Amino acid sequence: MELGWFLSMLMFLWIAAVTPGPNNMLLTSSTANFGFIRTLPLMLGIMIGMQLLLLLVAAGVGSIIIAYPQLHLALKILGSLYLVWLAWKIATSRYEKLDTDKGTIKPVRLYQGLLLQALNPKAWLMGIGSIASYSLAGSNYSASVIAISIAMCSVNIVAGVIWMGFGTAISRLLQSRKSWAIFNFTMGVLTAGCVFFIWI
Repeated sequence: MELGWFLSMLMFLWIAAVTPGPNNMLLTSSTANFGFIRTLPLMLGIMIGMQLLLLLVAAGVGSIIIAYPQLHLALKILGSLYLVWLAWKIATSRYEKLDTDKGTIKPVRLYQGLLLQALNPKAWLMGIGSIASYSLAGSNYSASVIAISIAMCSVNIVAGVIWMGFGTAISRLLQSRKSWAIFNFTMGVLTAGCVFFIWI
């Protein structure tokens, strides 16, 4: 495996990971509302979900989704409904003074972050695109999938921390009930807006 191949694959995965999407909107909103530490389970769920999805694609599930448009349509519908539900939960979150040490309100859980990947067409496209474009044929296939997996994990960690950093910065700017309500509503709308990109 050549350095040029790896760097090209890393760039593809980085662009896919750092651009706005359901995962990043959710990480930003959760960190702003619940703090960095209490958002880590969500990030872990997203990471695990992405790795499982990548392994499923590498094992051939991605080709089944491509071969049967009905499955792809079902994925898009379920993903859209789940995103709308998450957007509603974000937009209608009640205001509470942020105290990251107390568990009075519950952030999005690990399993919900994992579930989001199963229903997130952007995540599937990232997995299918990386395997289709960067896996190597023959005896190098397994090694190339491992390299893709490591690269995907790395870029997802960095991108996730960046978006969580945005959430931390935002939480320091929001000092009133009204500003929190506006922020949560805006993040809810942006999360719901991700549904549009599923269908284009």
